[in-house]
Amino acid sequence: MAALTGLEPVASAARRPPTRPRIWRGVVFLLAAAYFLVPLGASLWYTIYTPTAGVSFSAYGELLTAEGFLASLALSLSLAAATIALVLLLTLPAMLAVRLSAPRLRPVMEVLCTLPLVVPPITFVVGLTTSLRTGTDLLAPTPFWATLIAAQNPAFPVVLVLAYVVLVLPFVYRSLDAGLRTMDVRTLVEAARNLGASWPHVLFRVVIPNLRTALASASFLTLALVLGEFTVARLLGYQPFAVWIVTISGSKGQLSVAVSILSLLLIWLLLLAVSSAFGKERK
Repeated sequence: MAALTGLEPVASAARRPPTRPRIWRGVVFLLAAAYFLVPLGASLWYTIYTPTAGVSFSAYGELLTAEGFLASLALSLSLAAATIALVLLLTLPAMLAVRLSAPRLRPVMEVLCTLPLVVPPITFVVGLTTSLRTGTDLLAPTPFWATLIAAQNPAFPVVLVLAYVVLVLPFVYRSLDAGLRTMDVRTLVEAARNLGASWPHVLFRVVIPNLRTALASASFLTLALVLGEFTVARLLGYQPFAVWIVTISGSKGQLSVAVSILSLLLIWLLLLAVSSAFGKERK
């Protein structure tokens, strides 16, 4: 009994939860929250306070009547939706084909998909501009000239969608590759095909439900890149949301910062929407 009594303090001490890791977690969480929230709070205060008028929300009320606000936002959202659809339509079937039929080509595909990371955006835009100018001159006598001109329509520039697909390709490839590594694609596809499922049925009812998290991650990255991209759109002469914010920042500082804050909140809401659409696991 004495021996058991002596062991009771040791056992109770062993059962006590460690407090030091919890303290450090709280400290790290507070530092991370301050790192993100302090600049956001300072920006918010700049938009609502002036030494002469005091606290006022006029900058946010001016957004709805600001020239080009709704048009540029709608353009960026439509470009983001088209880019997400196109890059997933091109990347996912190609990655599945390589994994199922030609696994030796995986290193080649990885190099090709990550190649845009080593090309500076300025160089990419210069090459794209030169190609468009040369293509317009060469295709002038052909029926493809009208197609090339239509792809550069400012109302919906398809050329920007193609450029964004190239820019976001490395991130989409990494997201989908990580998702495909967590599942046995060959076994799932062969089992579905042996049960008589067609290839579209295999893709939409077998593969995609198991890649919801990877698809959500790829959509997150694409949406964030398109809404925040400035260099390509500005040099090509278009005005999506990011270019519009920089355009008005010279004359209306408070308005541009207010738009930036609202765009950040909008991106968070859109990411939550994409997460709810792609990220829910099937029960």
